[in-house]
Amino acid sequence: MELILKEDVQDLGFKDDLVTVKNGYARNFLIPQGKAMLATPSAKKMLEETLRQRAHKEKKIIDAANKTAEALKELEIKIPAKAGAADKLFGSVTNIDLAAALEKEGHSIEKKYISIQGGAVKRLGPYNAQIRLHREVVVDFPFEVIAEAK
Repeated sequence: MELILKEDVQDLGFKDDLVTVKNGYARNFLIPQGKAMLATPSAKKMLEETLRQRAHKEKKIIDAANKTAEALKELEIKIPAKAGAADKLFGSVTNIDLAAALEKEGHSIEKKYISIQGGAVKRLGPYNAQIRLHREVVVDFPFEVIAEAK
């Protein structure tokens, strides 16, 4: 079944993408949740017109995202966490903690756009995360988890 996404859907596509999914997924999840609508011929025409109008605005948004990406590349984030023997953390460091650390540095990024490679961090050391600032701008962001001062 062909659908037009009304919002970003993880592992499927971005807002205003034309996607093909199985009928059950569309009827039972995407359409009732308001995440997508049927791609009728009239809806496709409206989508084309919307995308054409948005093209100019999109360039400004991409430029702003690239500027933020350059600022993020210069940041060096160290997240303090309580650690026990063998550098093992009490708890874990997640995208929520990284978003909070970036917020302290003046960059407000939603946690859903941050994905830490390998999932939650359970040990001290350097790690990488991917931060999606725009559908076309993704930044590989290195950060470090350090032992909290006692």
